[in-house]
Amino acid sequence: MASARALVLEATRKLVAIELPLPDIGSDDGLLRVEACGLCGTDHELYTGHLPGPHPFVPGHETVGVIEQIGPEASHRWGVDVGDRVAVEVFLSCRECEPCRAGEYRRCVKHGLGHMYGSVRVDVSPGLWGGYATYQYLAPDSMLLKIPDGLDPVQATVFNPLGAGFRWGVTVPGTSDGDAVAVLGPGIRGLSCAAAAKEAGARFVMVTGVGPNDDERLRRASSFGADLTVDVGTTDPAQALKNATGGLADVVVDVTAKAPAALAQAISLARPGGTIVMAGTRGSAETPGFWPDLIVYKELRIVGALGVDTAAYGQALDLLASRKYPFEDLPRQTASLDGADELIRTMAGEGAGPPPVHGVLVP
Repeated sequence: MASARALVLEATRKLVAIELPLPDIGSDDGLLRVEACGLCGTDHELYTGHLPGPHPFVPGHETVGVIEQIGPEASHRWGVDVGDRVAVEVFLSCRECEPCRAGEYRRCVKHGLGHMYGSVRVDVSPGLWGGYATYQYLAPDSMLLKIPDGLDPVQATVFNPLGAGFRWGVTVPGTSDGDAVAVLGPGIRGLSCAAAAKEAGARFVMVTGVGPNDDERLRRASSFGADLTVDVGTTDPAQALKNATGGLADVVVDVTAKAPAALAQAISLARPGGTIVMAGTRGSAETPGFWPDLIVYKELRIVGALGVDTAAYGQALDLLASRKYPFEDLPRQTASLDGADELIRTMAGEGAGPPPVHGVLVP
């Protein structure tokens, strides 16, 4: 029987290679040959145990690959066929429940967060529920996006962080023409938020980081729409923004990781009546410098953002294909499945030097 090679996270820091049989594909599902799977903070936080995981499972939720097999019903629904290169949405949608009909399929009654690609137990048949594998199962309720011609699979994995940039930096806060936007965190999602805000018509974008590990990222931020970059370890970001624009931010997007002081910075950066988007998981209950009364005095709107949606992914793929911003030039490290442990540890900051902005597994 044909099989796929997959990496299973059996426990914290225990990534094990196994063989899983390829499933039989019917009329309403499909099989993807994985070409590349991008890594994000969630990947290394699951690996290191900073986030709990449903062990054992095949990680990976930023998958790009080629349709290997597909049933006729699935082909009609997804608008793809064998040989097409696609990106796989992390969430599944039943398309029937009230949240799905409203476009909020992240809250799908049938699937929700429990069936996200990259976080389903390997003992749930057929086991191939993540991108750390040579093949990934495409369940009937999956959602796919065709990759534009000319976009190679490694570059195409940016569909996920750039999609987050559009949803977190534009859609959720309602960023529009003339807004001043502050983005906290100069990783790939922060740079994506900066680019997306500029595409939405933001008049001024500031990106912050902290310390030497962020120096190169901040230097690159101007190529992604940033008008100002600030190292918050040496400069007060709110004062820097006032000096540059005469005011504070209409929108603040916090995409930091392991930065508990960021919430207080976001509140200081937001203008009265402004919006703060907290995107991604915090990994900590600590909030040094946080003064809740400022939310009241400034009448701030604080919104959480979990995940992305297919509309934002579509915008991301279009912008990537345009090559308007140099995502292809970002410091990037790729690895095969055999090198996954080392790459994940590097992305977690456990390597000898600063981690690359983008990490990709190429099975």
